[in-house]
Amino acid sequence: MRTSGISLGFFNATVFCLFWLTKHAVDSAKLSAPEVVTGVIGGSVTVHCQYDRQFRNYTKYWCKGLIYEACKIVVKTPKMLYSERHSIADDKEAGVFTVTMTSLRESDNDMYWCVIARHGRNTRTGVRLRISDTVITTTAATTTAKTPEEVEISWWATLRWILFILMLCCLVSTHIIVWRIKAAGKTQLQHEVQYQNTNIYA
Repeated sequence: MRTSGISLGFFNATVFCLFWLTKHAVDSAKLSAPEVVTGVIGGSVTVHCQYDRQFRNYTKYWCKGLIYEACKIVVKTPKMLYSERHSIADDKEAGVFTVTMTSLRESDNDMYWCVIARHGRNTRTGVRLRISDTVITTTAATTTAKTPEEVEISWWATLRWILFILMLCCLVSTHIIVWRIKAAGKTQLQHEVQYQNTNIYA
């Protein structure tokens, strides 16, 4: 009974972790944006955040801060559409909300987040804005180079899938172990019953 209880507890924990990893992976797939965007001092950048159309009526916002949980909202729909140097526009038909930052400064160099406000857990994806020292007024281009923060985020995404596969294997293994324990218990019970019946008729 103790072994069965431990197996059941591990089974429940595995199912919970598997559910969390799956939900997190699915949520991440519902919103996408460039991982890294490069801007120049005095210039501007435009970031397109693509989302699943089921979220077209949800509030979207652009948030600044290395850690999402502590980030500061810069612009937001349907209110706070504009700030001094920032704007946000939501194309609900295309499933894209667009953020524009103008008159870029060195202090704008930071981690930003495209966010969809949802009940329970918001859906978000990170965008790293890198500011160049060159002073021009043209719109900056996107680059594929990754900073340590982006590398860490990329590694976490890979790690999630590895954990997902490991949890799935553990879930299957636990199910097999529990099934074998139950089968062995039934076999033993049948043997005991047969033994008792033999003794009765002997």
